[in-house]
Amino acid sequence: MSVRKVDLHDVLFGGFLILVAAGALIATRKLSVGTAANMGPGYMPLAISLGLMAFGVFFTGRGLFRPFRGIEPVQLRPLLAIITSVAVFALLAERLGLVIAALATVIIAGFGGREHRFVESVIFAVILTGCAVLLFVRGLSLPIPVWPW
Repeated sequence: MSVRKVDLHDVLFGGFLILVAAGALIATRKLSVGTAANMGPGYMPLAISLGLMAFGVFFTGRGLFRPFRGIEPVQLRPLLAIITSVAVFALLAERLGLVIAALATVIIAGFGGREHRFVESVIFAVILTGCAVLLFVRGLSLPIPVWPW
């Protein structure tokens, strides 16, 4: 078994990020950028595209200068836990409010870990839900229902 001299997965991923960033830059080239104090419609697409391109250059460079290490096989339990938690939040947020949706989301996502402890997940869910309510409802005054009533 020979070891590849470059990490082809990183090189290809970096190239993909660079292509996506270049496409976004080309698609939004006619928008006015403005300044940081007076942002135009092209300011954020430019900033995000440049950041994405920087990540692409990083991954490409890293892939060229390190040997291939392999990719771990996909683990089904964490993948299903995260997908299910996002779907539960999407289904519950509008009907039952932010508190119930966030609690359910964090608790379900916790089942993805190997050393899942239900009591710790509930405590973390309560703290995270409280922070979400304070940030989105109180701090930013977003019209998000907190409770189902």
